[in-house]
Amino acid sequence: MGKVLQIGVGGVGTVVAFKLAQHPEIFNEIVLASRTKSKCDKLAKVIGSNHIRTAEVDADDVNQLIELFNAEKPELVINVALPYQDLTIMDACLVCGVNYLDTANYEPKEEAHFEYSWQWAYQNLFKEAGLTAILGCGFDPGVTGVWTAYAAKHYFDEIHYLDIVDCNAGDHHQAFATNFNPEINIREVTQKGKYYENGKWIMTEPHEIHQPLTYPEVGPKESYLIYHEELESLVKNFPTIKRARFWMTFGQEYLTHLRVIQNIGMARIDPIMYHGMEIVPIQFLKAVLPDPGELGANYSGQTSIGCRIRGIKDGKERSYAVYQNCRHEEAFRETGAQGVSYTTGVPAMCGAMMFMTGKWKRAGVNNVEEFDPDPFLKALGKNGLPWKEFFDIDLEI
Repeated sequence: MGKVLQIGVGGVGTVVAFKLAQHPEIFNEIVLASRTKSKCDKLAKVIGSNHIRTAEVDADDVNQLIELFNAEKPELVINVALPYQDLTIMDACLVCGVNYLDTANYEPKEEAHFEYSWQWAYQNLFKEAGLTAILGCGFDPGVTGVWTAYAAKHYFDEIHYLDIVDCNAGDHHQAFATNFNPEINIREVTQKGKYYENGKWIMTEPHEIHQPLTYPEVGPKESYLIYHEELESLVKNFPTIKRARFWMTFGQEYLTHLRVIQNIGMARIDPIMYHGMEIVPIQFLKAVLPDPGELGANYSGQTSIGCRIRGIKDGKERSYAVYQNCRHEEAFRETGAQGVSYTTGVPAMCGAMMFMTGKWKRAGVNNVEEFDPDPFLKALGKNGLPWKEFFDIDLEI
């Protein structure tokens, strides 16, 4: 048993907190912290666990974080705040001797760009401190990396081709909404595409490459090649990979809204002057769009996320696919959150469980695929995200 401190209580944070509270035999003390303590109090009341306490903290402020960590002395900090805040939280963890876990890699506020270099630079600091940092423990990144490690461990001598495919076939019945923080979501999907092939990164225009892919229980959906952060760590940790790509589905209405948002300047991340006040257009847009954490009540349909892998086993080529489908309605019934939040929050709790039980504990900065995949995937299935495997099938790509 041990104490965890969770920073962030949005849609994903709501799921993480619910799931932590389901395992008092592992997480006997849970502290929920956010810039707005009333949100933590409200969530704690809904969950109704006497193992939960709440606190207020500005995760942009290292000194506030240090003060909180020193007061609470958690074994592990679970960061489900904003990617901009990864480094301040890691800095505070180093000062206070606390282990760290997050679901998304760092990106600077002033630039729509994300990569692991900033966090990988902490490798020696965490090693020397004897602390574990677990990076990217959501679904993608997260489960997709663990699945790749599982395939490499059990089914392949060499992985040559990896395609991660992400489909949300749900309907939130809003004219336009994003499934997680609008600011992060829009920055992510409007960037140029990028994929890895034959030792090089190849750039594409946003949404330039697309094709229909067939998803289990969903059927064919137009899928667009975009860049996603786990590709960077996976080609590093599995050097036999010749090509790695990430595909995501978007509806035409969503893409139309996105183009309009960009064309009228509302996706800008640089500040502008408005009535003598400096505002950032995309942050204003976030304020008027539906809150992703409140979409669940009217969300129907399901997500379907998987890995499609080709490689060599015993000198012969083979193909393998693994998928998890999550129904928005079921996620909402359990946690009050929609399926995209659920599929990110459950793996974060499972990663915390792996650390607290000693299965994923290694000094330094680690991506999830560097650990033993077996106990994590077993926990994932038991905690609401069962997954299915397919062997020697047509991968379509």
